[in-house]
Amino acid sequence: MASTIGENIKITIFGQSHSPAIGVTIDGFPCGFEIDKENLAEFMARRAPGNDKFSTQRKEADKVEFLSGLTDCKTNGAPITAVIYNKDQRSKDYSELFEHPRPGHADYTARMKYGDSHDIAGGGHFSGRLTAPLCIAGGICLQWLEKKGITIGAHISSVHGIEDKKIDAVNVKSNELNAIKQKDFPCIDDEAAEKMKAEINAARMDCDSVGGTVECAAVGLPVGIGEPIFGGLESKLSQVIFGIPAVKGIEFGLGFESANLFGSENNDEFYIDENGEIKTRTNNCGGILGGISNAMPLVFKAAFKPTPSIAKTQNTVSIDKNENYQLNIVGRHDPCIVKRAVPVVEAAAAFAIADLMISRMKDNK
Repeated sequence: MASTIGENIKITIFGQSHSPAIGVTIDGFPCGFEIDKENLAEFMARRAPGNDKFSTQRKEADKVEFLSGLTDCKTNGAPITAVIYNKDQRSKDYSELFEHPRPGHADYTARMKYGDSHDIAGGGHFSGRLTAPLCIAGGICLQWLEKKGITIGAHISSVHGIEDKKIDAVNVKSNELNAIKQKDFPCIDDEAAEKMKAEINAARMDCDSVGGTVECAAVGLPVGIGEPIFGGLESKLSQVIFGIPAVKGIEFGLGFESANLFGSENNDEFYIDENGEIKTRTNNCGGILGGISNAMPLVFKAAFKPTPSIAKTQNTVSIDKNENYQLNIVGRHDPCIVKRAVPVVEAAAAFAIADLMISRMKDNK
């Protein structure tokens, strides 16, 4: 199972949705860095379930316990292992799904691949619950990057077609990204946020779910992060982002919209600013050229599908009986995962960028 990723910093995520604990091992993280545990706890709380009606009512504090790798809160060079103990599992809600797979979920493919060994409870290791360990690793990377002048922040850019304002891809500042993190519902436009809340609640009341998009930016990146071809900044970010359950697409800068433009419209023209630095007047490329950062804000967007677990009756099959079946899903599920996905996208981006930053640091020695 591909639960390990990274070149310089390697992370391995372990556990299942309803196992006694979930966690992460981080190997290769720089030695001597002091982790702000209070800051990490605040970051984890943004992803934690059960905080409002817009997420699953499963109650988990997501308190991080470090088992190794720290001495007095400082990384000591040994692999960092951290766990979160699960407290509020209701595995019986999933007993029917081993034979009757949820439409749109990994139940079917997991059963076909892993057979009777597959852990169906809570979705097993296919669950969004496993994004919590990713947030531990990413939350630590966010702190490390902040010390180097790099800030990463994201917002809900859309829910079921309702759009938030876009991040200013040319002029966005770190304080603007950090301000969004303080909001209970992370949108730039508070009016758009209220419309999204109403749309999510309407889906919930109708026993349905909705999807949406998350836009993320990183400011303060120097020029030269990333490699051509398979080591590109887009490649590395995409690999981690697609490790987040429910992600169905990613685009950088204008993304697919650029396919409808002339080159003269899409090209970002260079100029020298008042400080003598090379900048671009637009940022259609999203801060990346040839897989390498160009020192403009890095901007990308990830698309999330609606939660497959909905209370409406759905058509599926009985795998064991080889016949059609009508499924009524029970349990506690998010009517929209996009709100809780915002810090997960930040975490994934932070890990990918930190990993590439260390490559650059090695090259410059």
